[in-house]
Amino acid sequence: MTDPTVVAFYLPQFHPTPQNDEWWGPGFTEWTNTAAARPLYRRHAQPNLPGELGFYDLRCAETRADQAALAQMHGVQAFAYWHYWFGGTVLLGTPLRRVLASGEPEFPFCVAWANHSWTTSTWTGVPRQGAHVLIEQTYPGDDDHRRHFHHLLPYFEDPRYLRIAGRPLVYIHQPSSIPDIERFIELWRSLAAANGLGDLWFVGEAWEQDIAVGSVDRTARFHRPTSLPVRRGPLHRLERRALGRPVFRRWEDLAARALALSDDEWPVLLPNWDTTPRRGRFGTVLQGTSPEAFADLLGRAVRRARSLEDPQVVFIKSWNEWAEGNYLEPDRVYGRAWLEAVRASVSQDSD
Repeated sequence: MTDPTVVAFYLPQFHPTPQNDEWWGPGFTEWTNTAAARPLYRRHAQPNLPGELGFYDLRCAETRADQAALAQMHGVQAFAYWHYWFGGTVLLGTPLRRVLASGEPEFPFCVAWANHSWTTSTWTGVPRQGAHVLIEQTYPGDDDHRRHFHHLLPYFEDPRYLRIAGRPLVYIHQPSSIPDIERFIELWRSLAAANGLGDLWFVGEAWEQDIAVGSVDRTARFHRPTSLPVRRGPLHRLERRALGRPVFRRWEDLAARALALSDDEWPVLLPNWDTTPRRGRFGTVLQGTSPEAFADLLGRAVRRARSLEDPQVVFIKSWNEWAEGNYLEPDRVYGRAWLEAVRASVSQDSD
């Protein structure tokens, strides 16, 4: 009986970039939407503001060190940095580049390729129907795949890089979007072998009933709150129109699905969900969440993982996705309670 590896997704959208300055205005970061959020209905817990880490800038080494120390103290064993590669253009890459260059913090990490286009609805409340593309995700072919691999090779070679069964873990957000993904994975496996890595451990994310196609080693099953049942009826529709309310989903519905997994699937678990800081009345709010409810769900995931023989990973979405409401970092209401939920779950008696 072995403990699973607990990995939290890590959003690097907390430092200004030239592209974001152009698209959204000077100084735009994830904090812009987070701090501007306002309650949209009675007892709506907005804005959610950071606690002891403050409104940090991820270019700061001290912030990255403090994050790693908090994570390690509470049972999070690695960060999966969202990685944005667009045919040779890398966005939001500064924090991880500095982690690599400095050798600090001494904390495991891996990359999760967020292989989707950015549109005007990606980071703000512009309705999807009226969105336009800011930067398109393209797949030019093998030469681009080779450039992408060699861009990441120094990270794969770093002794801190997260390995499963001795193989560097590569997470793919939308595997079914990659044309001929079998060819892509075969190519990266051959490049890994040629560069002394042995092999890679591929994880493909699947939403609801979608299958993570291709020769991935594991599927990570993520049940998005937007896929859950929504309260229907004319009164609800009139309320939303008149009051500008978001769509509500229930934690109980999410928890009931989250661990409905096959033995070769790994869970992606949410502590909370509220996208109104980004999307306003077009957002979705998960009701009934709490650190205690999250601790119960995570505890069940840990016990499930311990019952299985193969290597197991439990993904948490996310460490710091503040404008989607899914974060573990301390806030001004709960303090460290979300982190304490992780520690309680992963340190529970294995019996």
